[in-house]
Amino acid sequence: MKKLEMVYEGKAKKVYRTEDEKQFVIEYKDDATAFNGLKKGSIVGKGAVNNIMSNIIFQMLEEKGVPTHFVKQLNERETVVKAVKILPLEVIIRNVAAGSFSKRYSVEEGRALAKTVLEFSYKNDDLGDPLINDDHILALELASEEQLKLVRKYAYEVNDALKEFFLERGLKLVDFKIEFGISEGEIILADEISPDTCRLWDVVTGEKMDKDRFRRDLGNVEETYQEVLGRVKK
Repeated sequence: MKKLEMVYEGKAKKVYRTEDEKQFVIEYKDDATAFNGLKKGSIVGKGAVNNIMSNIIFQMLEEKGVPTHFVKQLNERETVVKAVKILPLEVIIRNVAAGSFSKRYSVEEGRALAKTVLEFSYKNDDLGDPLINDDHILALELASEEQLKLVRKYAYEVNDALKEFFLERGLKLVDFKIEFGISEGEIILADEISPDTCRLWDVVTGEKMDKDRFRRDLGNVEETYQEVLGRVKK
């Protein structure tokens, strides 16, 4: 698979065309951002960790019936994916109160939620990715009713699969953000699943094993990312 010109560069990834118009190459970067880009830095090795971890998880989810953009991994930092038109939605699943949820509703961080929470935010950096509901999504024509129904279905299925997957590796899945897109008319899971997009706490110690170590200046960021990848590979 030959990389051609770069068509997009985001906060964490670069996207390249290939000779096949139905496939792209994603290259994961070590750049790190937080708070809608207000905090910037670099986490050495992050790109490789997020690429490899995402690919392992995407293949696990495919086996459980969740369609994804994954095609094949080229190397530690690059992966071939299906061409996808990303829906302008961030889909957030919360199992435990943390982060912005705790701040927004004045709920103690670490409190198990009585019901799994699914949130949508409008994927728009200029607006600060505001929270929106189903009516907003349909009114703004960000997705159709059928697409939204599938996104909800897959999001809960991903949550069930990830909770079990991480628990087997000594990690509690607190919350996570995922994105979906349209590929050949079908809704599929895209983007990544990594310590950048998931809150993961050690089951025994409660230690934060995710991007919060960068956001909150907790230290041992690179070591933690490598530790998570090591567990995921088991």
